[in-house]
Amino acid sequence: MTTLQQNGETGPRRTTAAPAARPPCTTGPATTAGVAHVLARMRALDQVLPADDGVAVFNRVYLAVTEAVAQQVGGGAFEDPKAAGELDVRFARRYFTAVDADATGLRPPACWRPLFQLRRHPRVRPLQFALAGINAHIGHDLALAVVDTCRALECEPPALEGDFDRIGTLLTGLEEGIRETLMPGPDLLDIADPLTHLIGSWSLEKARDGAWAAARMMWGVRRLPEIAEEFADRLDASVGLIGRCLLTPLG
Repeated sequence: MTTLQQNGETGPRRTTAAPAARPPCTTGPATTAGVAHVLARMRALDQVLPADDGVAVFNRVYLAVTEAVAQQVGGGAFEDPKAAGELDVRFARRYFTAVDADATGLRPPACWRPLFQLRRHPRVRPLQFALAGINAHIGHDLALAVVDTCRALECEPPALEGDFDRIGTLLTGLEEGIRETLMPGPDLLDIADPLTHLIGSWSLEKARDGAWAAARMMWGVRRLPEIAEEFADRLDASVGLIGRCLLTPLG
């Protein structure tokens, strides 16, 4: 059975220069409070959204990921807990911005629009909603969150790479649980099912590598605001197009 990450597939190996030495930060009240606020907001959304709503499906997946990240941050699994917590919080804020925009009648970023527009479509399956949300959040939001975090902590992206990879490994480790929860049983999903082909066309590993490359690019042109803005807009649009394809209604 095909999974969210294609069997046997690995992303290209990144080679970067060693970052300048920066003393690790310890987890402080701001980090702990920020992650706690993120979890509280996700749990509140889970309470008010209908269970079969497409945004609710993604929110449940994201909540499970964030709970796991919070445990890792508190348990000392990251090289720099403060940086990991800062990245987690700034990453989540971009999702909340999209949720708030839709709730107030504004247009969410292009990468999120397909999910919000098709969130109640009867022929879109739960796994498609989860994939579309993960695609938007990792393909677009993660790159911008890395840049936001580097600005806030006054560091270069390579200083975050180790913990970026640890968060990515955590996402990949949760993939099996997502598949088991949201995929139909083996009697309903086979090689002829269109869902098999859809989930095989998208790779979590490739999306993570693309997000890192995009973050490096945007950091490199940060002093050229017009170019940086154009790149971010094009990234937003292209990720939105992928999301539209992932949400193709199925019979």
